[in-house]
Amino acid sequence: MRPTHLAAALAVAIAGTSFNALAQSAPTAQDIAELKAQIAALQAKVESLEAQADAQSDVNITQAKAIEEAEATKGKVDKLAKLVNDTKISGRMYYDLTHIDDKNHGVKTDKSGFAFDIKRFYLGVDHTFNDQWSMNLTTDFQYSSAISSTEIYLKKAYVQYTLSDAFMLRAGASDLPWVPFAESYYGMRYVENTLIDRLKFGTSADWGLHASGKLAGGNVEYAVAALNGNGYKNPSRSKGLDFEGRLSVAPMANTVLAVGFYNGTLGKEKQTVNALHTAERFDVMAAYMAGTTRLGVEYFQAKNWNNVLTVASDKASGWSVWGSVGLNSDGVTLFGRYDRTDLSKTLDPTLRDTYYNVGVEFPITKGVKLATVYKHTDQKNALRTKDLKTDEFGMWGEFRF
Repeated sequence: MRPTHLAAALAVAIAGTSFNALAQSAPTAQDIAELKAQIAALQAKVESLEAQADAQSDVNITQAKAIEEAEATKGKVDKLAKLVNDTKISGRMYYDLTHIDDKNHGVKTDKSGFAFDIKRFYLGVDHTFNDQWSMNLTTDFQYSSAISSTEIYLKKAYVQYTLSDAFMLRAGASDLPWVPFAESYYGMRYVENTLIDRLKFGTSADWGLHASGKLAGGNVEYAVAALNGNGYKNPSRSKGLDFEGRLSVAPMANTVLAVGFYNGTLGKEKQTVNALHTAERFDVMAAYMAGTTRLGVEYFQAKNWNNVLTVASDKASGWSVWGSVGLNSDGVTLFGRYDRTDLSKTLDPTLRDTYYNVGVEFPITKGVKLATVYKHTDQKNALRTKDLKTDEFGMWGEFRF
């Protein structure tokens, strides 16, 4: 019962009792006055209780609206929180401050001198829709000597479906099976590309369908891709698909043995352009990685990689060995690498590329590291029709978040 109704009932009851008492004896003027006063007092209390009830009703309405608005706001915040939690922003920048001494047949070229370079800057967005579906978009920035300017383009852009650890499928531009895998064991990508990427006998990403998975508790991994063949910078259509694959096995903790292959026309064969040769590549790698200690060797053979459209055919082969070891508990690491490649075993059998680096890496803070490095590259043949030599020394760095 509302307070106003209860007060009214009490007033009526009191008034009725008072009138019954008065009816039994002759009322005096004073009795009537006292009765009126009681009724007036009760009326005032009734009005006060009604006002309080109305005020409380307004409060209840206001509170109900506030609760409704809070619930709506909470729903929006929950949706925003889910979007934020399901989306990851990442970035990487490779940069250096170095001096280069570059010579062609003993004469310095315009590549020589001091400079600060931003070699690469990647900005990535990963979004997870549910346990099976996700997507990635990664932009890439670099300086292009061909246009004497910087350029921005897509490095990765794919939709991913994950059935289980044993099978994952990506559609779009994504990491290729070999180069990113080799980089993960080399560990010094910000200092230098791995062997086949440095010499352009392969690339790190391309447009197509990419499948991968882990078997035997993660001790066996596979990756295969059907590609356009032009590389991630060029998504244009080719006449047929290229294929790249890798199979790796971990025979014991911290070690890996891997083989890989590539077969296709590198996107050069079109409806109006016939390929005269098929580009082929065979890869082998053995590596050990435990903390700052890394040891590895990579070998490749390539056939007609630069001769898809030429009448002449050619072959190339090369190997790379690398290692690093921690010098103290702060993560300071000594590292080195040596590459040796026969670039044209058929057309120019004496043409050889030799590369090595040695350096010390200094972790600055989480996601930031610097390295003092010396690099040397020597590319020449016996007839000296080609004689290129480059020495570079300075600081290289990586910024990652």
